[in-house]
Amino acid sequence: MPTPTQETTIATDRVVFRLPDIDPAITGVQLWSEVPVARKDFERTEDGWELSIPRTGAHRIEYLFKLALGDDTVTIADPTNPLRIEGVFGENSWLPMPGYREPGWLTAPRIETRSQHWEMSTTDGQLCGALWTPSDARDDTELPLLICHDGTQMARYGRLTDFLAASVASTAITPLRVLLLDPGPHRDARYAANPHYAKALVTQVIPTLAQQVATSGKPVLMGQSLGALAALYAARRYPGSFAGLFLQSGSFFTPELDPQEAGYSHWASVTGFTSTLNRAEPPERIPTTIVCGSEEENITNNRALAAHLAARGGDIEWGEVPDGHTWTTWRDLLDPHLTRLLRRAWT
Repeated sequence: MPTPTQETTIATDRVVFRLPDIDPAITGVQLWSEVPVARKDFERTEDGWELSIPRTGAHRIEYLFKLALGDDTVTIADPTNPLRIEGVFGENSWLPMPGYREPGWLTAPRIETRSQHWEMSTTDGQLCGALWTPSDARDDTELPLLICHDGTQMARYGRLTDFLAASVASTAITPLRVLLLDPGPHRDARYAANPHYAKALVTQVIPTLAQQVATSGKPVLMGQSLGALAALYAARRYPGSFAGLFLQSGSFFTPELDPQEAGYSHWASVTGFTSTLNRAEPPERIPTTIVCGSEEENITNNRALAAHLAARGGDIEWGEVPDGHTWTTWRDLLDPHLTRLLRRAWT
């Protein structure tokens, strides 16, 4: 095991990342982090590698080490830090800053639930995911519906269904059904302000689901990153279809605020849609919550959109936590923001 002087540590005003001398072939080490940091390149020490940086504004840091080995680069978790968080691309190391506490609902009592695979063919191709329901609810029991883009990933990595099960158990929200809707292999194309996907969602997915199980009222639609953009796009294209929107770290790119994204393959579709948000009156006023991590690039366009929609008379609430563009950020924004949105939408 590494000695204390070889371990990553948090000081009063600094974070010191350390990597023991695990391989003499390593010629360089860089920090990969989900939040901006002052420096990324490690320095060689007598017993390994070290990077000392000022504490960031984030209340937690997800990170990895990038090792230069000859002509290759190998990315590893911090071997001195046992704290890991699961993600789509594997595990990241993470460090809590002093004062950070994980949400209390993670260990709160939950109702019993069931989840079953769900799929259907649409004019935009096959869609699949899972349908989540309280165990004691029959298929003919009318319940409100929440639809989540990137749904099964948000359930797994963002703990969405655990949060909802705890919230129903505490009576913070009413029992509900959740369609954990996945985009399939064409995520970028489907979520980048795509009229074919929006039409399939509103005119096929929602009516078909209503024939399969009993739902009450209009659904609430939520999404993260590009999934949030797709949610707002569907609501704008088909006004009257949703009871509310929960938009997490939306990819609301504009040429002025996000020039670094100009090489994105669907840049024209995304910015073409976001440009309409600033020049057109909202077609309806529905409860909408926009939330974001304060340390991520999307914070500027999300703040700007929330302020603009609120100034145009939108029913807008805003929330942020000091974190990056991560599943944990979106997990930590569920309470109280999704709770309040669902109450507003279904009251």
